[in-house]
Amino acid sequence: MKVEPRVALFTDSYLEVNGVAQTSRQFAEFTRRRRLPMLCVHAGPQTQIIEEGELTRLSLKRTGIGFKIEADQRFDLLLWRHLNRAIEAVRNFNADLVHLTGPSDVGQLGAYVAHKLHLPVVISWHTNLHEYAGERLERLAGFGPHFVRKALNDIVQRLSLRALLRFYQIGRVILAPHEELREMLERSCGRPTFIMRRGVDTELFSPAKRQRREDLFTIGYVGRLTPEKNVRFLADLENGLIAAGVNDFRFVIVGTGSELAWLKRNMRRAEFTGVLKGEALSRAYADLDLFIFPSRTDTFGNVVLESQASGLPAIVSSQGGPKFIIRDGVSGYVAKEEKDFIAATLTLISQADKLRQMRESARQLACAASWDKIFEHLYQVYAFSLQEVEAEKGRTVRIHPSTASPDAIN
Repeated sequence: MKVEPRVALFTDSYLEVNGVAQTSRQFAEFTRRRRLPMLCVHAGPQTQIIEEGELTRLSLKRTGIGFKIEADQRFDLLLWRHLNRAIEAVRNFNADLVHLTGPSDVGQLGAYVAHKLHLPVVISWHTNLHEYAGERLERLAGFGPHFVRKALNDIVQRLSLRALLRFYQIGRVILAPHEELREMLERSCGRPTFIMRRGVDTELFSPAKRQRREDLFTIGYVGRLTPEKNVRFLADLENGLIAAGVNDFRFVIVGTGSELAWLKRNMRRAEFTGVLKGEALSRAYADLDLFIFPSRTDTFGNVVLESQASGLPAIVSSQGGPKFIIRDGVSGYVAKEEKDFIAATLTLISQADKLRQMRESARQLACAASWDKIFEHLYQVYAFSLQEVEAEKGRTVRIHPSTASPDAIN
């Protein structure tokens, strides 16, 4: 009889609105439905233990001592006051391994708990934090010469990446969202590195949710409105379309962030909805004609997959992970330069048949992205990690025998 490993997940985000939080919630729901034992440790409005069948959640309240990362997320310098509580929870849960989603305050706490209890660590890469740091510093130094801002960006990225890689060496096994990052992490950290993609709820995000009746071509963006997302390019795209003689279009921009005020000042044909969730978000997607995602720093881009499930062609940058989600020329376009975004948008505005074909292809491709399949593969990764531990001890593996390897689990 196969015995599933008992997993303690220390996640950077759970209740927030971002890709890490979405993946963590989907994972927790998967374990709950499958009755797999999981302890999920995350930040929350109050410190409490929540029992949901085989799923146990330990919510840790943050203080105001620290610094802001996003509108709904902080790094709490005093989160370590929960150390004994976290150690006790993991020990009582009888965890076999610890899974970290990154080097946040919760992730650092989880790394120490794993060290203290001598548990193997699996760590997944979700965010290019080094690129975020560089982009934000460059924007803060916006009044300086371009070469100075670029040099600062490069230095910060290099130093931040070095620190990140040292943290990721904690992991016995590393998870990456796409092949480029997998190769870099395996080469830099010297650890077995697996692919862990993302899934999408194709019932929630569906063309069937479309309610719009007017014919005005609608271009959309969903996500944080922050410098690392390159959202100021949306204004450039608007200007490029107008310069090309196109007037019958509008933008719908879903999200919030530090760039919101700038976008409102510099875009003439944009509607700003703020943050949307659930059915409101799925209807917003479905009412679009085209999805634009100009970020050059995203490791995956869950919103691109959601847009594809909603039957939308997506135009994404050739830099970063979103280019691995779409099929270039089939379900969207990969743009190498900003002018390519404009050219691809003009193509889909002017060619109704091409737009229709891409909408159908986008939906078909998204329907193949199953969360269940991804998490089933993740348990094979856990098995691989535990096999290595048992092999080092010279014992026979009893948990979840498998011949899984980094090449076999995709």
